[in-house]
Amino acid sequence: MRALVIWAMDWPVVAAGADHDEPVAIITRERVMACSKEARRRGVKRGMRVRQASGRCPQLKLLDRDPEGEVRGFEPVLRLLEKRIAPHMEVLRPGLVALPARGPARYFGGESALAEQITTVLTEAGIEARTGAADSVFAAALAVRAPQAGQLVPVGRTAAFLAPYPVGVLGRPRLSQLLPRLGITTLGAFAALHGERVLARFGQDAAAAQRTAQGLEARPLNVSGAEPDYSVTRAFEPAEDNLEPVAFIAKALAEQLHAGLARASAVAARLQVEVALANGLRLSRLWRHEGRLSALAVAERVRWQIAAWAETGQLDTAAAGITALRLVPEGLSAATGRQPLLFGPRIAPQELEHTAGQLQAMLGHRAVVRQELAGGRGPGERVVAIPYGDARSRPWVEGTWPGRLPAPHPAVVYPTPRPADLLAADGSPVSVSGRALLSRPPAALSVDGAGPVAVTGWSGPWPVLEDWWIPARARRLARLQVVCADGRAWLLHIRDGRWAVEALYG
Repeated sequence: MRALVIWAMDWPVVAAGADHDEPVAIITRERVMACSKEARRRGVKRGMRVRQASGRCPQLKLLDRDPEGEVRGFEPVLRLLEKRIAPHMEVLRPGLVALPARGPARYFGGESALAEQITTVLTEAGIEARTGAADSVFAAALAVRAPQAGQLVPVGRTAAFLAPYPVGVLGRPRLSQLLPRLGITTLGAFAALHGERVLARFGQDAAAAQRTAQGLEARPLNVSGAEPDYSVTRAFEPAEDNLEPVAFIAKALAEQLHAGLARASAVAARLQVEVALANGLRLSRLWRHEGRLSALAVAERVRWQIAAWAETGQLDTAAAGITALRLVPEGLSAATGRQPLLFGPRIAPQELEHTAGQLQAMLGHRAVVRQELAGGRGPGERVVAIPYGDARSRPWVEGTWPGRLPAPHPAVVYPTPRPADLLAADGSPVSVSGRALLSRPPAALSVDGAGPVAVTGWSGPWPVLEDWWIPARARRLARLQVVCADGRAWLLHIRDGRWAVEALYG
């Protein structure tokens, strides 16, 4: 099967509304995952740590990744491609789509003419794009990133095209570590191994990876006839005009879908999301799955897709509510035999997911949250609450975090700092200089306007200067620990000349 991949270049930057003439980087997990042309010209590259990228380009504008915004922004592009190029496309991720090349290539007069037509259509829409074609989706996705602005790999030459690539591009971390130890560093060397020995030594997943290295689809096509129906559907009676309950129902449907596939020992290469409207219209979108998306990940993509349809005007619940939501697995094949319960505990039991979904449906999206660690200096910044089922909005950032408070940690952290007054012995307010020095020794502390309590000891101050290179996000303060005569210990901070209580030690 010939596959053609379309890559909307630097899509996370485009979706964020950033200007390519400015140095902009989209970051996730404290690394650059996409950047503008101007940023690349100044030495910024994908995969760089934020500190290194900012060092190369002090004017670099840093933006957090917004996966949901990328889906919403890419929906109009998909509609344009479906209207002008081909009616059915497979979303690998926002900004990257694949389609069978044979039919469209015949219509436009060959793959070169098809690639030229795609480039013209997207250029007219103001989107810079590349195309690549090969005998498999994996190879086409690599060809689209070829240095010569995309590449159309000739029929039958896909294995030769893939041969020089390192085994790391397969996306199997364990295999990518093991094969080089055996002297197998390239896809060509891996593809040349005896297939039965790879299967016996490394298992089904490695056998599928070898097919990928040979330029074949990782999972063989199902030629036994119609696939069994493992689709799951939820009808809404009356029609649902609120998108939030539909998104919550998607969680339960995703769990049901995964349970059905698990009972059949099958995995799906693709997942189709379908929404039926009261006016008779149906909306659908195909996502790449490959058995790697958990139930929560599937539900998350359904939520993104519904939001994208609503934002682009395709889904107007005020005019026609949603009558049904359907998830359809496609490209079924045998599961690789991975059994999560044998290799470690589940992260989220099904009972917990089900209960959380019910509570959120009744009480609202933020009614059930989970707490996760995040990078930060203050105690209130290092724990974030995330609605259950959502991707974390702030990644965990490793590092020493200069200025971070040492242990012991406070017993109580206030969501909103409480106003306070720190006074010297003569009753004058205590301040902190630009060199992080106290103007006078603290003698008394008043919290929330209450009577002052004598201060018996203090530690600090610790200055904090964050995001100074981004004026809108810049923050400058100093923290101070104080112990009072009543036995309580407080964490204070001063910002813009005003003291506030941030936490209580006991």
